[in-house]
Amino acid sequence: MQTSPQFLACLPFTLTEEGGNSNDPHDPGGRTHKGIIQREYDKYRQGKMLPLQSVYAASDDEVQEIYWTSYWLPHCPALAPGLDLSFFDNCVNEGPLRAIILLQRALGVVADGQFGPATQSAIGRIISIEDAIVQYSAQRANFYKALSTFQYFGKGWLARVDYIKKASLTMAQKGPQA
Repeated sequence: MQTSPQFLACLPFTLTEEGGNSNDPHDPGGRTHKGIIQREYDKYRQGKMLPLQSVYAASDDEVQEIYWTSYWLPHCPALAPGLDLSFFDNCVNEGPLRAIILLQRALGVVADGQFGPATQSAIGRIISIEDAIVQYSAQRANFYKALSTFQYFGKGWLARVDYIKKASLTMAQKGPQA
């Protein structure tokens, strides 16, 4: 599996937030290992012609490959360091469609969920990556606050947004990973 230095720099932050195994009855994702839900893992294993097994048995290499192919690609490489971490983390936590919509809202373009020319143009016009990260983080927090499961997971979600925002701002100041 091919990756990039920037992906490898971002991955530990999201893995820290995703933790290990969970199966909270309030979480619609159900059985989860390091942010990978069982049905996503089943699809991955079927695509590799491998027998199905519990997501709890997913190897670190499998988790990394799923993160790379399903969440980092295709859009994170087009984003500046720092903003890529915030977007990637949201892709893992809420899915790529929601991550795109929240990015579009942060950039002030039509939030249609399509990472098309208007979104790419808005990304190219970003003057301050730091401001874009702050706006994106605010969109994430607002989204979480509106969810019916906020009462169960809200404190953790907001702490996650804050942690990722701080890491993203630091990364933006340092620039791309060598």
